[in-house]
Amino acid sequence: MNNYDAVLVGGGIMSSTLAVLLHELDPEMKLLMVERLESPGLESSAATNNAGTGHAANCELNYTPLLPNGSIDPQKALSINAAFELSLDLWASLASLGRIDPAKFLNQIAHISFVWGEKDVAYLQKRFEKIVSFKAFSKMEFSSDFAELSDWMPLVMEGRSSGDLFAGTRVERGTDIDFGVLTQLYLEPLVENNSLELRLRTEVKNLYRNNNLWRLELDSQGRIFEIQSKFVFLGCGGGALHLLQRSGIPEGLSYAGFPVSGQWLICSDEFLVDQHNAKVYGKAKLGSPPMSVPHLDSRWISGKKSLLFGPFAGFSSKFLKNGSYLDLFKSITTSNMTPMLQVGLNNITLIKYLLNQLLLTENDRLDLLKDFCPKASLNDWKLSIAGQRVQIIKNTPNGGVLQMGTELVTSEDGSLAVLLGASPGASTAVKAMMEVLERCWPDQMRDDLWKDRLTKLLPSYGLDLNKNHIGLEELRQRTKSFLGL
Repeated sequence: MNNYDAVLVGGGIMSSTLAVLLHELDPEMKLLMVERLESPGLESSAATNNAGTGHAANCELNYTPLLPNGSIDPQKALSINAAFELSLDLWASLASLGRIDPAKFLNQIAHISFVWGEKDVAYLQKRFEKIVSFKAFSKMEFSSDFAELSDWMPLVMEGRSSGDLFAGTRVERGTDIDFGVLTQLYLEPLVENNSLELRLRTEVKNLYRNNNLWRLELDSQGRIFEIQSKFVFLGCGGGALHLLQRSGIPEGLSYAGFPVSGQWLICSDEFLVDQHNAKVYGKAKLGSPPMSVPHLDSRWISGKKSLLFGPFAGFSSKFLKNGSYLDLFKSITTSNMTPMLQVGLNNITLIKYLLNQLLLTENDRLDLLKDFCPKASLNDWKLSIAGQRVQIIKNTPNGGVLQMGTELVTSEDGSLAVLLGASPGASTAVKAMMEVLERCWPDQMRDDLWKDRLTKLLPSYGLDLNKNHIGLEELRQRTKSFLGL
């Protein structure tokens, strides 16, 4: 039976990020990655399956909620921005070492927030005044000038009346990331140098503790075999919940999942694609969930520029795009049934939203698109199915709660780590995987050897970038030098 130091389940951006970090910190570590599809990065990390925005809270208005007292809460925006800066820090280091080519997965593109109407314009003005006071967002621009907004986003402003009320903010240092390509770039040198064993078309059927090791039962195209490992990371998106439940660790007993599917409209007219050079995020309608925030995005998919609008939500009982319709039902247990029912009763608005999304016609989607592109024609756009997202349902002292972010679950001894949830996942992968290291390798993280290697790889790690302005500026100089930002 083969033995490993760490087994990473799922070949997406999370597991590949952890593989890179572990190899850099301990090149002698024996690593195995298990992926059920024919290539890494094809599920949630694939470009057409996620938003692709380097989520830095530049334009996502749901990260800066308006509080009941009328003030803006910037904390989530600051936290997400700092997390994305940490991702940029790793990419800059790997680029400086010649390990990755940023031009293959990263493109600079303006991040714009766009609203209309007196109430939303007032909100955006207040948000701007609050958030621009922080160093991380100090170069954000605000405009309510029709001509300037037309220059920022001609497709969005074409066909609108200059007498109406509009406003926008812009951060030019925004990014579009092809996380599927980045996943491949992470893994290629590790596999070529025999630093990582990659098993494709292989699925974990079961896992359980065997003394001080985890034993995993694998199915490789009908061939069943077992392996052992000191550590296991479940970074397989929606598939992680089932394996967490099978692991039997008490920390995972009360978790459940709520699957949500997505759809995009993709523009097929190259002239329109060339005209739009931004990611433009709007504001979710009153009562709509954060996942409903509409955006018109310039995207690079496998190196080719595209234009996407969405997302449109749907419902499928699958936990993975390439999963089974029985996934949701198989996840229901006596431990999580009550929290699931409580979430259903407490989220009637979300259920109504999903039902309405399911009933959308082509013309309904066109009408929503015209809120962003008044001159849009259905002939120029086609519908594309995006990836599955499994939102977390968690049992708390106040009952079942639906969480829209990501959450790391670890066993008491740190031998098993599981990442659950969705957005803004991929953009904050480095921060999430650093949390895995902190929880599961605490002794090594305090060791001088690891600390020295980590300082060279992530110079900004451990700095509070929202308070350490010199550290933030130095990091941004590094990312400008090695990533072109």
